[in-house]
Amino acid sequence: MTNNIGSDAQSMMLFEANKKSVGVTYLLWFFLGGVGGHRFYSGKSGSGAVMLILMLIGIATSFFGVGFVLIGAVSLWALIDAFLIPGWIRLYNTNLVARLGGAGPRL
Repeated sequence: MTNNIGSDAQSMMLFEANKKSVGVTYLLWFFLGGVGGHRFYSGKSGSGAVMLILMLIGIATSFFGVGFVLIGAVSLWALIDAFLIPGWIRLYNTNLVARLGGAGPRL
């Protein structure tokens, strides 16, 4: 019985150490949204890298006018992300509980 309690306490401590925060994600979105900072934090590093690359290309080509289209597209993408953040974090934390607890299906 004590082993199970110890295991549960360890799982809870691991969850607290590794869970993601909606507040931190929104701060990253506000300050680094254009370069995908919120996506990197949320575990979506592939699409975060795409945002970063598109923004850098947009800045580099803004002299030709084409860059403004890319910057606008990334800005719109970041704006849409603001509505998706709570679901991402809830899903991440739910999957973390499933991994640590070993119970339940991954969503």
